[in-house]
Amino acid sequence: MSRIRQHIRGTRRLATAGVAVTTATLLATALSPAAHADNRPTRATAMENAASALVAHATSLGLTSAEDTKVRDVIVDKDGTQHIRYDRTYRHLPVLGGDFVVHLKPNGSFRSADRATRKRVSLPSVTPKVSAPKAAGLAVHALRAANFGEKLKHVKAKPELVVDALHGAPKLAWRTNAVGLDSLGNPVARTVLTDARTGAQIDAWDSIETATGDGQSLYSGTVPLETTQSGSSYQLKDPTRGNTYTGDAENKTDLCFFGICFFRAPATLFTDADNHWGTGSNADRSSAAVDAQYGTDETWDYYKNVQNRNGIANDGKGSYNRVHYGNNYNNAFWDDSCFCMTYGDGDGTTFGPLVALDVAGHEMTHGVTSKTAALTYSGESGGLNEATSDILGTMVEWYANSPSDPGDYLIGEQIVRPGFGKTALRYMDQPSKDGNSADYWSSSVGNLDVHYSSGVANHFAYLLAEGSGPKTINGVSYNSPTYDGSKVTGIGRDKVGKIWYRALTVYMTSSTNYAGARTATLNAAKDLYGTGTEYNAVAAAWNAVNVH
Repeated sequence: MSRIRQHIRGTRRLATAGVAVTTATLLATALSPAAHADNRPTRATAMENAASALVAHATSLGLTSAEDTKVRDVIVDKDGTQHIRYDRTYRHLPVLGGDFVVHLKPNGSFRSADRATRKRVSLPSVTPKVSAPKAAGLAVHALRAANFGEKLKHVKAKPELVVDALHGAPKLAWRTNAVGLDSLGNPVARTVLTDARTGAQIDAWDSIETATGDGQSLYSGTVPLETTQSGSSYQLKDPTRGNTYTGDAENKTDLCFFGICFFRAPATLFTDADNHWGTGSNADRSSAAVDAQYGTDETWDYYKNVQNRNGIANDGKGSYNRVHYGNNYNNAFWDDSCFCMTYGDGDGTTFGPLVALDVAGHEMTHGVTSKTAALTYSGESGGLNEATSDILGTMVEWYANSPSDPGDYLIGEQIVRPGFGKTALRYMDQPSKDGNSADYWSSSVGNLDVHYSSGVANHFAYLLAEGSGPKTINGVSYNSPTYDGSKVTGIGRDKVGKIWYRALTVYMTSSTNYAGARTATLNAAKDLYGTGTEYNAVAAAWNAVNVH
């Protein structure tokens, strides 16, 4: 994924541990009022306050004169409490696990901080012993192995030198993105982390995060759509939601390497003569577009109306969708580099078109995660990344309240076909029903594929929302067990969504594991509801999935 860019950059270089700071200009004072109309600090004020906190608390934050920081995200609570999230570099190299969040009181004074890692970064050299071409070759080999030796086309790899502080003592490493096309012409990608001294593989993960008017959709019936009139026709473009739009990829795929696209599958904007879109069948290419646009609308509205987030990047700008991507492509994915959602049509045997509402909510939530905690897509943090998309994507489905696709705790139930052999991709009440996912935490959970290690957090979220034991909700039967045989009483899905979102955006970092997620959600529950019923329920639900 591309590095996060901001219109206002808060770059800080610490001259000494806790002494002088050279700071880039944020905003001219005349252009930056001290507070919002409701007397809350502005974003710029919060960043200025945080800059002072970095100087005063550099030692406790592990910052040295060899390190720079850059603001990634700013959240100001209604009471004026400020949360400023930073990325870190060491001798100009990105530090994986170097991110941290500074929490400030309403008056701007330091309250606390959350760090992805507490390890101090100090390397004898930033000159690698393993060459960049060697790292690229190792990553290509890993990509081929991950695709079972399938012959791949147009394979490329681009190494980037980084400091790895996520896996033990900080070390110099190559982070290499390897990409290619499979035999059907669909994209495959893998990020490989290699020790720059020894050539040993430290970690590897898939780089494509998967889930695997009015319009007649494939899955949600007839839905309302906000469109744009252009002359005598209409465009499937929503001016009320940041100009989000949906286009036809024309069954083509991208040929992009490391942000440089030799060919990008199109997103030819759908148009219509009468502003009544689709027929509800695959025969009309705009039917899938209706689902995609509807999914974008509902996801936008959920985050804005429930979480007070103005778009995926919280900047009011809309994303766009591409449907009919690739050849029988069994996938859907969010891509930061185009700030867009992409949907395959499925092979018709295991999956239908992947434009279902909870898939849309899931994939676009990957965009939200990348703009906030940026949970690393491997190990326990990778499971939490996937679970975040499952949990908040499920909240989008409940929020939409579609009579044709009512809310449930099943992931992807609309897209699966009989050839898949199961009724859904994942089951939040008892994740192991899919045959692979973990119901409870164990020391080996981090070794699972991230779509399966996510089961622990999915199970936690279900238990926290609905409680344990058998029940039927919206016509779906659930029976959620607990690790210790305890009985858990739910607090309702709305509170769960708010607790998880605040934990993600305020307390989690790139390296958060399950123990850290427990702490983050307890902190979030305390912020939102105090230390009573909700706080205790969060603790009980984590206990019930063996996270202590």
